[in-house]
Amino acid sequence: MRNAGRVVLIATALIAAVYGLARVDLILRSRSAYLEGEKWMEWSRRPELKKAHFDAELAAREGELSRELAKGKLDRAAYERKAGLARFERDQAVAESSLKYAYVWYQTAAQLFSPPENRWSALARAKMAEARELWKKELDARKIPYQDYMLE
Repeated sequence: MRNAGRVVLIATALIAAVYGLARVDLILRSRSAYLEGEKWMEWSRRPELKKAHFDAELAAREGELSRELAKGKLDRAAYERKAGLARFERDQAVAESSLKYAYVWYQTAAQLFSPPENRWSALARAKMAEARELWKKELDARKIPYQDYMLE
């Protein structure tokens, strides 16, 4: 009987540990998604930061391509094609709505990584509504037609 009690105790402790670790994981993921939403929200207020971020990514990619060209891993035509694609991707990322991404990241923190309800999911839920309203105003200003269900 002593062994059975010990097995039950160990099993209970393992279940509690797994539950605790899963809870911590979800809270950390929620925090990460919330902070990503904050980054995109800041970029909506200060687009020069967003442009600088994607310009830095482009410079890094062009540096990689230049090294591959110098080593002979790429010919000039392939280099030009890949560099052009990298510039296009940067331009698309800069042009994309920061408010849309802020909304999606807040939604992720509030809905995907909750329950358990935590500080980050609660903050994200509040910010999600704000980001959605600002995104709608942005779409209206650009005269882009939408229905509310399209923003989910």
